[in-house]
Amino acid sequence: MTCGTVPRVIQLDDDTRAAIDGAFGARNVIVIGYVGDDGAPHLSFRGSTQVFSPDQLAIWVRNPEGGLLKAVRNRPRVSLIYRSSEPRRVLTFAGRARVDPSANDRVYANSHPAERDRDPEKKGVALIIDLDEVTGFGPAGPIRMTRD
Repeated sequence: MTCGTVPRVIQLDDDTRAAIDGAFGARNVIVIGYVGDDGAPHLSFRGSTQVFSPDQLAIWVRNPEGGLLKAVRNRPRVSLIYRSSEPRRVLTFAGRARVDPSANDRVYANSHPAERDRDPEKKGVALIIDLDEVTGFGPAGPIRMTRD
């Protein structure tokens, strides 16, 4: 995932997967941005964010009646940002979010235990984000990928 020619495919590598999947435990933040029903931008910390596939992220959303899920039904475009100090890394993701109950078991199981403890009755739902762009930098240098 280096700069130069921009890959026309998104392929999150093992290093990025480890960073995202381990963010909560390492106390690194991941924030999602979306446009709410009020037309205003909203930001929300999401500790359950994880890599779902090489070109998808997933989030366990504990409150299925909350603003995030209501918003993405009509406005699926979202962005996320990840930051860590050690190693120094900043990643920005842009994509389209959708609710996918068929992924509930997998996304819940792959969430950090502290996140699962906040929803022991598993009342939430899986949110899948199909990535369109990943930009930023990591230990190996600049990162820029876009979907065809």
